[in-house]
Amino acid sequence: MKEFFSNKRKVRGFKEFLYILPFLILVLIFSYYPLYGWVYAFFDYKPPFPLSWDKFVGLKWFKSMVENDIKLKQLLTVMRNTFAMSGISLFFSWFPMIFAVFLNEIKCKPFQKVVQTVTTLPNFISWVLVYSIAYSVFNSTGVVNSIGMKLGLFDTPQMFLQSADHIWFKMWLWLTWKNAGWAAIMYLAAIAGIDEELKEAAKVDGASRMQIIRYITIPSILPTYFVLVMLNLANFLSNGMEQYFVFQNAFNKDSIQVLDLYVYNLAMGSGGYSLSTAISILKSVVSIILLCVTNKVSKLIRGEGFI
Repeated sequence: MKEFFSNKRKVRGFKEFLYILPFLILVLIFSYYPLYGWVYAFFDYKPPFPLSWDKFVGLKWFKSMVENDIKLKQLLTVMRNTFAMSGISLFFSWFPMIFAVFLNEIKCKPFQKVVQTVTTLPNFISWVLVYSIAYSVFNSTGVVNSIGMKLGLFDTPQMFLQSADHIWFKMWLWLTWKNAGWAAIMYLAAIAGIDEELKEAAKVDGASRMQIIRYITIPSILPTYFVLVMLNLANFLSNGMEQYFVFQNAFNKDSIQVLDLYVYNLAMGSGGYSLSTAISILKSVVSIILLCVTNKVSKLIRGEGFI
């Protein structure tokens, strides 16, 4: 009988493994197989010739990042932009949590669903369409300039999109508008898991809605918040490039170019495939180190890690 149950558990485990096998295959294809491309960082690659025709140069491209003052200054500028935009996003990482808390407090369920839907839908809009909206509203002949000039607020059209002023904060605003509703879903799920008896007991003791939020709701979802913050720390150097690619122009390029966009511009703009690959490798190594460090910090603070 014991052997029967043991075999039964093995069969069940094998079936569960088959359930996740398609996802493992997708991860291998799209996440691990592309790592083969790292080999380009060690060759003097010149497209469209095959890699076997190119010269092996070892760590040449890694050294070339800091071989002169111009390249070093450019890289430092890119890192400044990356740290600034990631830092702003991290500093305001509490916003989706607070948004979810107050969204949950809306008593009119139809209105709550409307607000949640309206704030979640932008997540599924591509950055190209987001820029189209921004261009229609903020370009020199857009809605804001047209209304502002008619009301006498502006003497001349304001170049909102072309200006580099406050560009980091502007990018955060667009990112928040696009992702806040989607990010709040995780916190709404955590709020739904709070024991209702705690809230009922607090109401019996005379607690107000704000006191329930302060002493029950927020403390209950803080573990979720800390896990997400730790994951954001691990991805500190990964801003993505789509948003910054569509918003960049000759006027704001020096202030908007983050590391991912810099790698893309190096490869696609100037043909520096090997150098861009070398930078990507260093970024991945730093990200793994940050992931391990934040996991260790999580274990020290919370008593458990997230990996």
